[in-house]
Amino acid sequence: MNNRFVPLLLSLILVSLAAHAGDSARARLDAFAHDLHALRGHFTQTMTDANGHKKQTSSGTVALQTPRLFRWQTQTPYKQLIVADGSHVWTYDPDLEQVTVQQQSRSESHSPLTVLTDPKRLDKEFTVTDLGTHDGLAWMKITPRNKAQNIQSAQLGFDAHGLAEMRFTDRLGAQSVIRFSDWQRNPKLAASLFNFTPPKGADVIGDTRGIPEVRPLQP
Repeated sequence: MNNRFVPLLLSLILVSLAAHAGDSARARLDAFAHDLHALRGHFTQTMTDANGHKKQTSSGTVALQTPRLFRWQTQTPYKQLIVADGSHVWTYDPDLEQVTVQQQSRSESHSPLTVLTDPKRLDKEFTVTDLGTHDGLAWMKITPRNKAQNIQSAQLGFDAHGLAEMRFTDRLGAQSVIRFSDWQRNPKLAASLFNFTPPKGADVIGDTRGIPEVRPLQP
């Protein structure tokens, strides 16, 4: 599973860290958005293929702000930046000098990014299973009812501080494990974190509808 799936998964973080009421993962999910406005932390992501062979481990930082803003910045072993500004999702690969842009509404369509920001729709869009506690975490599993989704299933694990781990399996059997640390709840985040302008010289591809003009950064 590559980072193109990240925009569909990030609101899981907003859901799970919104509150810590109750003993089960579902109880915490039902307390979604209680006094939560923003989050910032670190992540480590490990991906494996369908045969269980480790493909890659990456790490970086994540910042989110309700209702639809996020920034996912991979720092090692390569650099990549994903920014959702509320209307578009931008993915910048410095090594390729390439920017991919897509409508954020399209990214959210029939995905956790839409459904999990509205817990009332959770059971309509997903089959939800309480997995109990293991490995020191309280777990829940969600399986999309829409079989056309790229995600086969997802598991969310919570510790005493909130979301500690997410595990995803795509339709091809590839898996991704994301571990989070150093969460800061409701920090003051600069608006510039959620704005993106393509760097000078970068190729911009994708759906630019609704963008009046794409201007490169000045040197």
